[in-house]
Amino acid sequence: MQTPHGGPHIAERFHPRVVGAFPVKVILPGRTVMVQARDLSMAGLFLHAHPGETQTKLTLSLPLPGEHEIVTTCDIRRREADGVALEFGTLDWDDFIALARFLHPRLP
Repeated sequence: MQTPHGGPHIAERFHPRVVGAFPVKVILPGRTVMVQARDLSMAGLFLHAHPGETQTKLTLSLPLPGEHEIVTTCDIRRREADGVALEFGTLDWDDFIALARFLHPRLP
C-alpha cells in the first residue's frame, strides 16, 4: 500500500505493545525450541528467531503465570534482521482473557 506521497504505508497498531523478554516455545515437528519475544500484545508478538524463508506460519506455546499456557498458530507478518513479527491466530476465550489479564498491568 502507498501513501498519497508515494511512500510505503505503515499500518497503525490497534493494540499497544508490552516490551520485555518473554519466553516462548516454538513447536516444530518432533521438537520444541525455546526462544524469546521482545514484545507482546493482544494481537501478536515479535519473536527473536529466524524461521525458514518458506515458512508462513508458526505454532507457539506462550506460558503465562498461574500455569496457563496459550498454544496458537501464528502468521508471519514481517521479517527483520533480529526476528519475525507474528500475528496470533484465533484465541479461545480462556486464552484471550488470560492474555489480557497478563498484559493489562504491564501496559504503558
